[in-house]
Amino acid sequence: MTEAHRPGRRSLLAGAACLGASWLVSGCTGAASITALPAAAPKGAPDRGGTLRIARPPASDAETLDPAGPLSAYEYLGALYNRLVRVGTDGGLVPDLAEAWEADSKARTWTFRLRKGVTFHNGHTFTSADAAYTLRHILDKATASPQAGVLAPLIDPKTLRTPDAHTLVVPLKSPHAEFPSLLTHYNCYVIPDGSGRSIGRTGIGTGPFRLDSFAPAGPGSVTAYQDHWAGRPVLDAISFASVADMSARANALLAGQVDLLSQTNLDFATARVVEASDRATIARVKNSQWYVLPMLTTEKPFTDVRVRKAMKLAYDPEHVVKVALQGAGTAGWDNPVPPDDPLHIRSHPEHDPDRARHLLKKAGHEGLTVDLHTSSYDPLFTPMALAYQDSARRAGIRVRVKTAAADSYYTQIWMKKPLMATYWYTGRPIDQLFTQIFRSGSSYNETAWSDKDFDALLDRARAETDDKRRRELYGEGQTMVIERGGAITPMFADRLVGVSRKVRGYAEHGFEFDYLAIGLKGA
Repeated sequence: MTEAHRPGRRSLLAGAACLGASWLVSGCTGAASITALPAAAPKGAPDRGGTLRIARPPASDAETLDPAGPLSAYEYLGALYNRLVRVGTDGGLVPDLAEAWEADSKARTWTFRLRKGVTFHNGHTFTSADAAYTLRHILDKATASPQAGVLAPLIDPKTLRTPDAHTLVVPLKSPHAEFPSLLTHYNCYVIPDGSGRSIGRTGIGTGPFRLDSFAPAGPGSVTAYQDHWAGRPVLDAISFASVADMSARANALLAGQVDLLSQTNLDFATARVVEASDRATIARVKNSQWYVLPMLTTEKPFTDVRVRKAMKLAYDPEHVVKVALQGAGTAGWDNPVPPDDPLHIRSHPEHDPDRARHLLKKAGHEGLTVDLHTSSYDPLFTPMALAYQDSARRAGIRVRVKTAAADSYYTQIWMKKPLMATYWYTGRPIDQLFTQIFRSGSSYNETAWSDKDFDALLDRARAETDDKRRRELYGEGQTMVIERGGAITPMFADRLVGVSRKVRGYAEHGFEFDYLAIGLKGA
């Protein structure tokens, strides 16, 4: 599984109601009922104090608090730790534990100036030794970090330098003008020097909360860290409960037993029930989930780029958004870079079923029939598949939708069947996205697409120190993914998050919220 698809990273969601063919005719609700849902959680200042109660889906019994590991307890990370660099609300990079950073003229060596006066929860002072150790821990094969595949080609851990307590120097194996963006990944939270063997249990970081208790796949809690460098958080504490069933989590919210449903994308029917209640409401996170129909480029007929192009030209993404999302999202047009990303290009091939027919005929696949595998793992998989099936029919493509079991979907279907449904959370900087999911050889390259031209272009973009030219190169990369790649991207979906009407300051970005500012009113 990918870091986004394994237990503890994803919610095990109940299937959507109304998944039959009639869904495409009338839908389960009207579009107006979706657009009427609120765009954000209740506004206003929270009261100081109180405990935020979070219900999360159960994770693996092997999950830990090691942020670098493959089974990290995601909901705890932003509370316990800080990164060197993080992504701001506008998509740009902003300081966290690093106050500033700069590269040499060739973007070969990066120097990070670290924040002073920061302490870990155990009272130890944060220094450059901790920052260097964090990178070495990620790169250590024993850690099995998902981010190692991105950083290892760039960093030799032996070359990291700490000239003083507040300076980290990172020499790179090859130029990379976007290198700091790679440190925004959740695996890159900073841990104390030498803590690799214990961090999974202790959770000692520099974050706004310190660990009280933690049980893998079970309950836990964190308490406000009074000496946090950015100030004390609004809340006194956060408690975490593990609730297996999405319906049970929603019922707990409606009953006032919890305040926030973490990693739970509510289906439309449940969202309407929650919004109509006195105790709970919906926070809508725009374009937060990128939905994909990956074609395995190593399996026929998708080894032929003409077939891949035809599969993309055959369907209308706006139809998929209207039917599968009832308007609660944005058409993807087969570009995986989110439409609100500063580097997103807006040009794309138009829906053209006649051109799709022509390409299939040239490729010897006129009247193509394909199986599209889906599951109730996510409530939007099957509606998306049925909407694609309906739209592609105009190009003479027969799509047979096959439903697989939810509990084995990401072990038996994902990256094994030639065509299936999946999704990822948005929020990755563009180089992270391209490197992790589209570069040749990446373990997360779910289409197994290997294109030497794309890899070379990515290398050129990384080495380009002129911002305008680098932006153009990343734009060319998007065009190559659209025209040659195996990822059909019909849509970016708004995520519907259930929250208590007492919650204030909930603003999600990159599937994280601000642990410092969130709080409760009248708690």
